[in-house]
Amino acid sequence: MPDLRESPTPGAELPDLRPLLAPAAELYLDLHQNPELSGAEARTAARFADWLESDGFRVLRGVGGHGVAAELRHGDGPTVLLRAELDALPVAERTGAPYASTVTAPGPDGRPVPVMHACGHDAHLACVAAAARWFATHPDRWRGTLLVVGQPAEETLSGARAMLEDGLYERIAVPDVVLAQHTAAFPAGMVAHADGPVLAGSRTLELVFEGDGGHAATPHLTADPLSAAAGAVTRLPAIAARESDPAERLTVTASALHTGDAGHAGNVIAARAELRVTIRAFSDSALSAAAAAVERVARAEAAAAALPPRVTVTELSRSGVTLPDPGVTAAVRQAHRAAFGPARVTGWPATTATEDFPLLTGAGAELHGHPGILGGYWMLGTVGAAQWAAAPGDTPAEKFRTLPGNHSPHYLPSVRLTLETGTAALVTGALSRLKADA
Repeated sequence: MPDLRESPTPGAELPDLRPLLAPAAELYLDLHQNPELSGAEARTAARFADWLESDGFRVLRGVGGHGVAAELRHGDGPTVLLRAELDALPVAERTGAPYASTVTAPGPDGRPVPVMHACGHDAHLACVAAAARWFATHPDRWRGTLLVVGQPAEETLSGARAMLEDGLYERIAVPDVVLAQHTAAFPAGMVAHADGPVLAGSRTLELVFEGDGGHAATPHLTADPLSAAAGAVTRLPAIAARESDPAERLTVTASALHTGDAGHAGNVIAARAELRVTIRAFSDSALSAAAAAVERVARAEAAAAALPPRVTVTELSRSGVTLPDPGVTAAVRQAHRAAFGPARVTGWPATTATEDFPLLTGAGAELHGHPGILGGYWMLGTVGAAQWAAAPGDTPAEKFRTLPGNHSPHYLPSVRLTLETGTAALVTGALSRLKADA
């Protein structure tokens, strides 16, 4: 069990969370040791739902897959939703922690893959669960409605949409504000807010090249889909370098290239090649333009061949830019500074990571008939003091580049500081709307 005895000095506005830390840590360790892939989060969802139900929440299970939605009403007032994610990643854990995951599970193709909470969703869930318990046990400190959502399939960018399409906001109160946080590799005990976007929007495309394969000794008789796909890979970087405004911070990345089974033989030219491409940017217009450019490049490479392969382009997923409401950000940042002190609240430069949180707010919620929902989103530090001090580099930016980040097999939050700070950040952030004297 991690050491929970020492705590950073709280600010005057920081609620007493000490009774919650041991149960939250036990929940975190259980979730970390028992991760589940996107769409398969049955055990995780049940664990989370049981916790909320035991604290008096009205709980809905199985929303949009394994999604959990819970509601706790306490008088008249605003409605605030706290959101966390249920799913883990197909990553083999290499942290060496005594509670490291050894789980394997069937991947999308049915083959077993290792599974790890390499993105901090286990910490997100534990923090939200602890924050929910604080509100349930301190009814004198707030008024309004608290909603809690455990979202499935964030890593595939499909869970938020699935919950909305399954009537999430028809089955619980419609929130005024949705709040969420995400772990990152900067000092534990700190939180970070952005003035503007926090995370980029994305498009993920699958490009399939198909044509007659054949013998490697007679390439002139084949369409050679692999050659066309490889040509597209080499051309893709020019889209970001030559076709976009540098201010967009566009990235176009070929993330995977596969051929049919016949292509595994050295003397066979495969009849099919599949290329995955991920696009990131900070505006929908830049994302759409880049997606069109990727398709143009793929078709041009195919057309340049003497025997052109057929090209099919499919959008596998998309996400919007995570752009919190400025007023919500200002209020939550002020609450965090009061709770933690100014030294523990820092800025955040927009990063090209992405997620589907924006669908729960703003235009995403409006598409499902619920306009006017505001969003607040901040980053939560996870690196313990000893690990931060030992990281190479003289500046925070240099250390950040060398530390294991999200999706790394070595990513492991400092349990005590991450849970304590993350829980306090959620409680104080929600209280900026729900406090009894507001």
